[in-house]
Amino acid sequence: MIRRRSLLAVAAATVSALVLSACGNGSLEAGNELDANKLTIYSAQHKNLTEAWAKAFQEQTGIAVQIRYGNDSSMGAQIVQEGSRSPADVFLTENSPAMTTVQNADLLAPVNATTIAQVQPQFVPSSKTWVGIAARSTVLVYNPSKISEAELPASLMDLADPKYAGKWGAAAGGADFQAIVSAILELKGEKATADWLAGLKSGAKIYQNNIATMKAVNSGQVPMGVIYHYYWYRDQALEKASSGNTKLHYFKNQDPGAFVSLSGGAVLASSKHADDAQKFLAFITSAQGQKMLSSTETMEYAVGKGVDSDPALPPLASLDAPSIDPFHLNGPKVIELMTSAGLL
Repeated sequence: MIRRRSLLAVAAATVSALVLSACGNGSLEAGNELDANKLTIYSAQHKNLTEAWAKAFQEQTGIAVQIRYGNDSSMGAQIVQEGSRSPADVFLTENSPAMTTVQNADLLAPVNATTIAQVQPQFVPSSKTWVGIAARSTVLVYNPSKISEAELPASLMDLADPKYAGKWGAAAGGADFQAIVSAILELKGEKATADWLAGLKSGAKIYQNNIATMKAVNSGQVPMGVIYHYYWYRDQALEKASSGNTKLHYFKNQDPGAFVSLSGGAVLASSKHADDAQKFLAFITSAQGQKMLSSTETMEYAVGKGVDSDPALPPLASLDAPSIDPFHLNGPKVIELMTSAGLL
């Protein structure tokens, strides 16, 4: 496992990304100075969704909210660095490995049982120190003019085969992709993961993010790429400028390539507004909060009981995703393996 001081170094290097300029017009975004009287959310989630949740919560409860934004790994490392002195009350992630980092540092409070009960059981880690707030599926985006459906790999693991060298791309440096690797590690073990990463290093083209990967496939730079589903569905709902020449392939069969990653929400054990923080988690996992996943056009899956996701999406149950307890996903080990493979 990566040593604690490595996490602290990451946090120190990225702290500037967490301290954002205050915006006018009633924005909830926090500036350099935090107001100790407000509920403070550290969010690596999409800004439009986080702000929609926070504004609705603030309007309904009268509880003042402020938000700091960053990416998964840097915010997780920042909270570990801050420890019990963290000003954060709530932590929201895009993917669960960053939450596991904070959880393993014993910095999270148990989530209220009434909140846990609002979420489908498969989206609740066994630790119950955090809860799923949204979900996204791993997919293979491909260009039918460059590769036929019959030529697609049967498993995500097959992409490491030399026959696919130069034929696929991924945003290996991003938290999204690292979460997918964490699923491979949990399902296949360390050696198989290291071998797969070696195949990625030698055979894949690396892009800055999921959108860049999808655009590369759309333009024919590579025949296929590994992304999360919602990037494609968002573009399809608009002018299809970045996805019009592509299709999605779902691996299913409980393959690592069918991994469904959870966005997580948690209350910090050191929170000075613990009751309000628990109320916020209860709100975003409620039917009202979960329905906002559709109204904000995030195209992520709802995880709340009895709440339908955007109708454009294939039902989660149809994806035949592997069963993984997100409590066990090992983000630090993934970073260690990817660093050793020369990918980070």
